[in-house]
Amino acid sequence: MRVTLFATCLIDMFQGNVGKATVELLERLGCEIDFPESQVCCGQPAYNSGYVKESKEAMKRMIETFSLAEYVVSPSGSCASMFKEYPHIFKGDEVWEPKAKALANKTYELTEFIVDVLKIEDVGARLEGRATYHTSCHMTRLLGVKDAPMKLLSHVKGLEFTELPGKHNCCGFGGTFSVKMAQISEQMVDEKVQHVEETKADYLIGADAGCLMNIGGRIDRKGKPIKVLHIAEVLNSR
Repeated sequence: MRVTLFATCLIDMFQGNVGKATVELLERLGCEIDFPESQVCCGQPAYNSGYVKESKEAMKRMIETFSLAEYVVSPSGSCASMFKEYPHIFKGDEVWEPKAKALANKTYELTEFIVDVLKIEDVGARLEGRATYHTSCHMTRLLGVKDAPMKLLSHVKGLEFTELPGKHNCCGFGGTFSVKMAQISEQMVDEKVQHVEETKADYLIGADAGCLMNIGGRIDRKGKPIKVLHIAEVLNSR
């Protein structure tokens, strides 16, 4: 099966290890990986800030970039959900709406793809220790991916899982929200870190780079001995 990787900006610039883990994991599961170098930002930050016209140029670039892909897979629920918004954004455009729908229909978040398309729940991963999982807003509420990460994590050998209190609460990142509403964002992420501490977890696992960067940054500033991992890194550990 040929998979085209949509790496996302944050992973490309800050978390290259997550991109590497994603590729290695999918290859181990029998996929052939393609990475189009013409991919850019999906347009989400500009679009959410009200720059609709400007963001459409980036969106058109992405639609064309992935036009020949069989499956588009991303290790980010937030960015994958943005692709799903393209048909709505281009609604009524005779040229771009059909192309946007085609991209949306073949786009999957990583865990969703593994469980729902590859039909695999045990990837043979092993990680010793106690872990908890942060359910990011975009992935669960917009993309609707809730069960796939839990199914995969339940089969990781050596991993003791504890549910995160207040798991449905936002971590305070929200893209530009964390910049525009910094004081509120700080209070939200402090609450999230407190809940993580309550689980006595060695690892905080998540599936969205933005959330992990936000929570991980706060954990680091507070000097807490909790390692933050993307789920791709966990599933690729053996």
